[in-house]
Amino acid sequence: MLTEQQVQTEAAPRFTHRQVLEILAGLMLAMLTSMISTSVVGTALPTIVGTLGGQDQLAWVASATLLTMTASTPLWGKLSDLYGRKFMFQAALLVFVLSSVAAGFSQDMGQLIAARAVQGIGAGGLAALPQIILGDVVEPRERGRYSGYIGAVFGVSTVAGPLLGGFVVDNMSWRWTFWICVPLAVVAFFVIQRVLNLPPSHRAAKVDWWGATFITGGTTALMLLLSLGGKEFAWSSGWTYGLGALSMVLFGLAVLAERRAADPILPPHLFRNHTFVLTCLASLLVGAAMFGALMFLPQYLQIVKNMSPTASGLMTLPMVLGLLASSIAVGRFVTRTGRWKAFPVVGMLLVGLGLFLLSRLHVDSSLVSVGVDITVLGVGLGASMQILILAAQNAVTRADMASTTSGVTFFRSLGGAVGVAAFGAILSNRLTSELVSLAKAAHLPLTGGTAPSLGSPAAIHRLPAPVLEVILEAFTRAIHTVFLVGVPIAVLAALAALMLKELPLRSARGAAPATQADLADAS
Repeated sequence: MLTEQQVQTEAAPRFTHRQVLEILAGLMLAMLTSMISTSVVGTALPTIVGTLGGQDQLAWVASATLLTMTASTPLWGKLSDLYGRKFMFQAALLVFVLSSVAAGFSQDMGQLIAARAVQGIGAGGLAALPQIILGDVVEPRERGRYSGYIGAVFGVSTVAGPLLGGFVVDNMSWRWTFWICVPLAVVAFFVIQRVLNLPPSHRAAKVDWWGATFITGGTTALMLLLSLGGKEFAWSSGWTYGLGALSMVLFGLAVLAERRAADPILPPHLFRNHTFVLTCLASLLVGAAMFGALMFLPQYLQIVKNMSPTASGLMTLPMVLGLLASSIAVGRFVTRTGRWKAFPVVGMLLVGLGLFLLSRLHVDSSLVSVGVDITVLGVGLGASMQILILAAQNAVTRADMASTTSGVTFFRSLGGAVGVAAFGAILSNRLTSELVSLAKAAHLPLTGGTAPSLGSPAAIHRLPAPVLEVILEAFTRAIHTVFLVGVPIAVLAALAALMLKELPLRSARGAAPATQADLADAS
């Protein structure tokens, strides 16, 4: 349990506002690089397959990065405790740059998948370490004014990735989808080298190799199940049951290893901290709702509205603007007042409202309606994502901040993987049943009416008008179900946030500290 003395005596190194902005610029460049590089590849995949072959391995190009990124996230936080934030952040950048260059030079699908897996390891560090470094540089009370900008990077990359991918594929070689962001990463490396000067780490501890092995192994088995289930093997199959059992066994061994480790990767006492548990739960649900919506909205725009990938990427701009505006405004308000609890609660309710509005879209819905709906979604995400990390960091000692931050980030990534897998299965099953039902009602001999067999959006829109009408209506009904399922998930996240204790944010400038009773409630 935290003590009041621990919290009050732990002070972040003092940096000026200008120094913080310089450090933040390097962190944001690195995050933007990794996020764009992850999303830019989707646009180029058809071209890559056309060049390298290996259509049967297509799913692995995306899954390999997601798998290693999620599995490695908890490790980066603990390693940064042992070897220093700056060193590990630059190591993550170096891993990411070298693997990106290797991916661009790939001569077959096997080499590309291997390079993408290594790229995901670097991306895991770039997902967790910026939040940890910001926590080192700025106290929680002042952190809100800066964390909003980090949250906005996600929204910008959502639009920039597909747009950049479309431009590169149309005007350059597909290999440049992996190379084009390398200069940004190099700049980020040298910016951090120049401006980030933290006290050296003097911790003499051994790496928790058993914990690392079991946590990584359990996460890998679970991610393989979520990424490949329903694609490479049926959900009801030996592979599903085997990977599920393996992940449970490895996670069980991880719990035993962490309880015995002298310096565990995810300290067991964190799971006795109510704030940490609730923020992890809320982040898991946020990830499921967020990634589920972001993954399948472009499919509605491309299949039902017949938009190009580039145009559908541009259509997410209202969501990005809403996310950007709300994350910055909320961050400034939190810094000024110290009050934060209402924002993840209201934010997740807005996410639920946005998903409900999206579930009411139909074939003839106007693009203005789509823009309004996703703006509501973006405002909700901007108001909640970064505040959950801030709440978790504020409720633990500085010694546990890296493990706490990487833990919350890990659960958000895991929630995203669960959301994409679950929503994808719902979409496929509902689409198949709606196609059969509507085709029968229209007396159409629709054959092969399953999600994987419909073909590309362009191929769908070349079908005869009666068949096209059935497919578009079936897809719209299926996407309704996907978005509706997201609504209760968002509401559950709001309830988890509502249960949080609003501890006063620590401040180096003398803000009211948490009381002993508050700290007891947090733990």
